[in-house]
Amino acid sequence: MKLPQPPLPRSLQRRPAPPGDGTGPNGDQSPPTLKDQAVEVPVSVIGWLDERSGASPFLRGFLYRKVPKGTNWFYTLGSASMFAFLSQAVTGVFLAMYYEPDPSRAYESASRITNEIFLGELVRGMHRWGSTVMILLVFLHLGRTFFFGAYKYPRELNWIIGVILLVLTLLMGFTGYLLPFDQRSFWATVVGVNLNSSGPIVGPYLADFLRGGPEFGAYTLSRFYALHMLLIPGLIAALIGAHLYLVAKLGTTAPPWLKAEKSKALAKEQV
Repeated sequence: MKLPQPPLPRSLQRRPAPPGDGTGPNGDQSPPTLKDQAVEVPVSVIGWLDERSGASPFLRGFLYRKVPKGTNWFYTLGSASMFAFLSQAVTGVFLAMYYEPDPSRAYESASRITNEIFLGELVRGMHRWGSTVMILLVFLHLGRTFFFGAYKYPRELNWIIGVILLVLTLLMGFTGYLLPFDQRSFWATVVGVNLNSSGPIVGPYLADFLRGGPEFGAYTLSRFYALHMLLIPGLIAALIGAHLYLVAKLGTTAPPWLKAEKSKALAKEQV
């Protein structure tokens, strides 16, 4: 027994032609041209994917949602932070194609990216300054959330995820600072790890983990490279997904200077 196909969303349904619009003897529709078939291909592909994944209800709930009055440009800081992360990921992939995480060749590979690879200086500059921009945007986004009171019930979990994302963003900048492996980055990393070692209880263990041993050695650079390229970006991507889900589920808060409008029924009861 063959089950009937579920109906497609209205946006994906083919629009019928008006009657009498064809070129046949009885006003029938003429066969589709090559241009019409080419236009229908993306719609058919999207319909095929939606029929098998059922993604349209989720996308409608995620994209078509109400926003409070008073929404302004401050609410775009979260999207800007995510765009900065995507930019860092794309430029980081291109840099990883030419970078060698070896103490004897790391500095030469970084110099080769800047001086010899086509557009290497541009991509490396975007990645370098993009890290600063991303940290600044995440700070501003958390500041906006705090001053607007968006961390209160029922959005406490989203606030905690945002704080963890800020810490991971700082860690990603710290682990990436060593990768050029010049004098400045090396000694700055030595100072940063030594500061971690002075922390109570877990400080020495954290410093040994970052160094890959009791002292800076050949494994330190590969340890920082693995953290910077694999572990931290993976955690950030997973937490961004959870963050966006909670934003879509709970919605956004109105600015604190706007008072909530009373419903007509409640106003009548008070009168």
